[in-house]
This record gives sequence, structure tokens and C-alpha cells, in this order.
Amino acid sequence: MSELAVGLMSGTSLDGVDAALVRFSGERPDAELIAFRTLAYDDALRDRVLGLLERGSMREAALLHVELARRAAEAARVVLDAAGRSPGDLALVAVHGQTVWHEPGVATLQLGDAAVIAETLGVTVVSDFRSRDVAAGGQGAPLVPVADALLFAAAGHDRILLNVGGMANVTWVPAGGDVSRVIAFDTGPGVAVLDAVVRHVRPELAYDAGGALAAAGKPHDAFVNEVLGDPYFAAPPPKSTGRERFGAALARRLVAVLRREGATDSDCVATAVHLTVRAVAEQVTRWLPAKTTDVVVSGGGVRNPVILEGLRSALAPRAVTRFDDCYFDGDAKEAVAFALLGWLTLRGRPGNVPSATGARGPRVLGVVTRGAA
Repeated sequence: MSELAVGLMSGTSLDGVDAALVRFSGERPDAELIAFRTLAYDDALRDRVLGLLERGSMREAALLHVELARRAAEAARVVLDAAGRSPGDLALVAVHGQTVWHEPGVATLQLGDAAVIAETLGVTVVSDFRSRDVAAGGQGAPLVPVADALLFAAAGHDRILLNVGGMANVTWVPAGGDVSRVIAFDTGPGVAVLDAVVRHVRPELAYDAGGALAAAGKPHDAFVNEVLGDPYFAAPPPKSTGRERFGAALARRLVAVLRREGATDSDCVATAVHLTVRAVAEQVTRWLPAKTTDVVVSGGGVRNPVILEGLRSALAPRAVTRFDDCYFDGDAKEAVAFALLGWLTLRGRPGNVPSATGARGPRVLGVVTRGAA
């Protein structure tokens, strides 16, 4: 027996809503990506979310809760249309929501009202995955490791799965995918600081397309060394972080400090890239088994060739392979992971990995909102 699900992921990179139509079969299960689409945020919506993070009102939060749900429902329709399917074909929609606050082990908040999605599509929606793990003493993140173990483990060797989104995170998966032995955590900034630096020095750009700015600049090691002195990096896993720590405020400080030293715009961007690469490499070396030689990398940061080549150099002699070259479009990976989390929830199966989040034990995650009768 197989079932169709849509997974909806809105990451800290604020690119938009990733929508994956997935077929699940079997008990482990097997997952087949049927279709994938991204519904990009326009500049106005992205600015509203960023504004909420820095100075927003409760009214704006409530309005965005509804607006982001409408965008999510639209993204679900887009991916269904691409596959010639309808909402009635689905067993569930799993929606991560847009994170607007993540304070590890204390509170986490994602916007995107599941009731709006359920009413719009008439389908059962699973949402709010992180809160139960936090309530159980966990970080609430990362949650993708269960998918890394169940769907993307290698049969004969250990593997590191690296995602470079707004934040960067790693999952170490033992051969065969034993969920109980997984090690996973956020390494620190992915593209959140980088994109904020780009928007600061070149307001007409949303990000450094093709890594052109970074390639033309020279990173300032002293600033990177200072940031890597943050206590976060010395803390052992489990751990997670977000824009509250590595976001726009850090980007503004980076630009201010480097400009006082005569740095160019490209130097500022190159420094942000160097921060991401060094944070990933140093955290992998510090906390993951040294014998692991297989690194599979996904996320928006992979599209920046300066980041990708930097990772290959910094992680050598480990082989760094793009997720796209092993499975499917890596941009779809986290949306597929949340589709799996929703599938597990409806079966009463745990979705968190306590060794990754620090929760007191396995927990069934998410809130179920039934579709319209």
C-alpha cells in the first residue's frame, strides 16, 4: 500500500515555500519524489518576515500567520498541478511553517496557520513539529535526522549529510541507518549571514548569484576567528541555533567592522562565505567520527560555487558530493523530510531523534488538523 503526501518547508533562508509531492510505501518506509516546486517569496513578503523578526507587532504576526498559510496552500496546489494530481489524492499535508523565533530548549515558533491550509485544501494537515520536542526538554531541532537515517543512509559505510540553508546542519548516520546512533546538530550560519551581508552592501540583490561577489573578494580571517569564539561553537551536541544568533545583526557588525578596515563589498561577502565554510568544517572535525569519509551536501548554499569548493577544500580528504548527484533535487530534501515526519505522526510513530535534539525520549511530533468534512 502506498500513500501520497505533500511536504511544505519554509527555511531560515526566506527563499519561499518548497513543496514536495511524495509517495510513501512500506513500513520503514520507501519514499519516491513525484514532483517538486518552489513558490518564491516576493520581496515585500520577505521584508515583512524580516521586519517581524526585528521590530514586528503582534498584529503583524497574526496577519503573517494567515498570509504564510495561504502561500503554503498555494505551493501545495502548484506541486499537485505539476503532477496532475488533486488534494483529494493526498493522505496528508505536512507543513513546517516559517520560523520567526527559535530559542533552543526554551521556545520555538513557526507561522503558517494549519487551519487555513486544511480549509483551503480540504486535507488533513500536520504542523507545529518542533514544539513537542521542546516541551520534552529538547532543542526542537534538528528534525531532519530521522529522514536522513530512514531514507538516505548508506548500506555499507557511515555517512555525513550536510545541509547549508539559512543555518547549516549536519547529520552523521551509521551504516544501515540505525536511528538510535545518529549524531546531528546545527554547525552555525549557513547562508543567513551571507545573504544579509549581500543585501546590506548591494540592496538591489537578494543573494550572491553564482558566488560572483565572494569570488572577487578576500576574506578577513580576524573577524571570522572572533565569531568562531562564540560559546556556541565550543558547546557539544545536541545543539541548534538560528537568526537570533547568526543573522542580520551579525551581518551588520561584519560590514561595519570590515569597512573600518577598508574592505570592499566583495571582501565582506567573501568573509561571510568563509565564516560558513570554517564553521561547518571545524564543527564536523570536532564532533563527528573522524573515519567518516562520505559527505553528501544539500541546501541553497550548494548553488554558490565558492561555498561548495570551500567545503570540498576544508573537509578534505572526505569526499564531498552534492545530494542532487545521489538522489534527487537537493532543494526538495527538507520538504520530503517533513512529509515523512507527517507520515510518521499519523501512524503514532516518533519523529524526533533524542540523540540529536536532547529530548527526554522519542516523541510523536506535530499537531493534526483534520481536513474539511
